[in-house]
Amino acid sequence: MNLPSTQPTHQVIPRSEHSISRSAISPNALKVLYRLREAGYDAFMVGGAVRDLLLGITPKDFDVATNALPEEVRRLFRNCRLIGRRFRLAHVHFGREIIEVATFRAAAAPEREDADSEDLEGDAPAPVEDSEHRAFDPRGRILRDNIYGTIEEDVWRRDFAANGLYYNIDDFSIWDFVDGMADVRARRMKLIGDPETRYREDPVRMLRAVRFAAKLDFSIEAVTEEPIRRLAPLLDGVPAARLFDECLKLFLGGFGAKSFALLERYGLFAHLFPMSAAAFALPPYAYAREMLELGLKNTDERVQADKPVTPTFLFAILLWGAVLRAMNELNAGPAPDIAQLMQACDTVLKAQQSRVSIPRRFGVPMRELLMLQPRFNRRSGVKSLSLLQHPRFRAAYDFLLLRAQVGAADPELAAWWTEIQGVPQEERIARVQARPQDPAEAPVSSTGRRRRRRRGGAGRS
Repeated sequence: MNLPSTQPTHQVIPRSEHSISRSAISPNALKVLYRLREAGYDAFMVGGAVRDLLLGITPKDFDVATNALPEEVRRLFRNCRLIGRRFRLAHVHFGREIIEVATFRAAAAPEREDADSEDLEGDAPAPVEDSEHRAFDPRGRILRDNIYGTIEEDVWRRDFAANGLYYNIDDFSIWDFVDGMADVRARRMKLIGDPETRYREDPVRMLRAVRFAAKLDFSIEAVTEEPIRRLAPLLDGVPAARLFDECLKLFLGGFGAKSFALLERYGLFAHLFPMSAAAFALPPYAYAREMLELGLKNTDERVQADKPVTPTFLFAILLWGAVLRAMNELNAGPAPDIAQLMQACDTVLKAQQSRVSIPRRFGVPMRELLMLQPRFNRRSGVKSLSLLQHPRFRAAYDFLLLRAQVGAADPELAAWWTEIQGVPQEERIARVQARPQDPAEAPVSSTGRRRRRRRGGAGRS
């Protein structure tokens, strides 16, 4: 990154001029800050916690920055564990709460001419600058960075100015090197340094810009915004496991619908879920996009109501359009739809792993959720009620409701399964026994339309 020739003089905002109170800071974070200070080290609360407290939001995490080395932090805290190769960090554990402690880092190496904007392919490029402490790949992405420095240098490693504020436990002031306080007040996300260089160092910063804008209802400053669409292909080189973590933050934080809209606006969604994005662009599968929007809104409401949410359902709605398209490309032929659905699920899940990897603990139940959709069509006979006992029933039922909302499933079918859950077992049995045997309906067509297959031949509803 290109740094100013002279390090900036920071603005010190005294306690009387800002709204952060120690009573709003995690007691465990205060313990870490005070112990570092008592041991003779500098200790600052930094980043999102400072920003959120200024906005009146309760922070999810409290991060600490210090001039103590990771090994020195570990000697101060028995409950400390050092993690990370890319960035060496100290995690101080207090039960389920972890206070992350980072040592001040020196500024990154200057921008290099070999970071060609067209060289965007390849999953594991060899480092072009490598040492024990720092390494970059040919695109400029940081692979490892453990060169320590001063707070004046550390601020230039922060991503956005609004995240570059330091709360000093020594006198409760805020240190502002990059005019971050003005950005917080203006509700604006602005990168520190040259945006293209910063995105090349870490392409995930593009996702972070979207996430903060969606979460905080911030705008993205024009210069920070300009390169995003052009540099979106850099996401293809980010490890798929890291992008899985970022997707959980984007979609399960209570602002998933806004995040999706911004990801599409900046051309980022297609680099996370390329098969889904391609399906959304085709008229037969456009309703899957509407399903995703509705599903994300429902998920946001659940998060805001403090109800549980799961990546299983999230990835089902994210990938459903791609599954439908894959099933259509199999061409029906003599194979039953259930077999095509199974094959399509497997095809999409396998392909998706190269972009956003989905751990087996979520991929397997996601597949089960989708495979249950055809079973909702059967409503006669006592065996049909066994679906209610399936461990994935509730998620599969919610998915059915989404399909019905967008016209991809019969609303009467959704209403029947809603009603049957609320009646006593004896009445359930009586209803399904009295019901005429359902025609062998096609479970899920690849275009979202219902089809029926009569005995002795096929027909249309």
